[in-house]
Amino acid sequence: MSQEGVVRGDIPRHPVPLCTSRNPLRTAPMPAWVKVAIDAWVAGSGIAIGHVFRPVNLGGCVTGERLGEKVVWQMLRRYAAEVGVPGIAPHDLRRTCAKLCRAAGGELEQIQLLLGHPSIQTTERYLGTKQDLVHAPNDAIRLRVAV
Repeated sequence: MSQEGVVRGDIPRHPVPLCTSRNPLRTAPMPAWVKVAIDAWVAGSGIAIGHVFRPVNLGGCVTGERLGEKVVWQMLRRYAAEVGVPGIAPHDLRRTCAKLCRAAGGELEQIQLLLGHPSIQTTERYLGTKQDLVHAPNDAIRLRVAV
C-alpha cells in the first residue's frame, strides 16, 4: 500500500493502490475507519511517499522499503496464536473477507474486483458458491403470464 493513495480524504470509501505479486497495481476500497487509523500512523511515522508499512529494527530504525511476505506471515502467526486461532494463514483472511462481504450482500462481481481475481469462477471457488435450489434468484421475478 502506498502513501499516495491514502491521501485522498474527501471520499467515503478511499481507493487505495495495492501492489500484488500477480497484479502489479490495482485499486481496492478502504473503509473510512481504516483510513483514520492509517492516517494517524502515517502522521506519527513521518512517511510522505512510498510504502506505508516498512520493516523497523529493534532500535526503531527503518531498515527497508516494504514488509516482505514472510514478515507478514510471522506477524499474523504470532497475533493469531495470542487470540486463540493458531494455524491461520494470510490467505485465510482473504477468504474470510470474501465470505463476509458476500454474507453482507456484496455482489459477486464486486468481490471479484476487491480480490483481484481475473475470473469470476475463482471468486466462486473462494466463496464455495453453490446453487441454491430452495431460494432461487428467479423466484423473486414476479411475472404474470396472461392465459
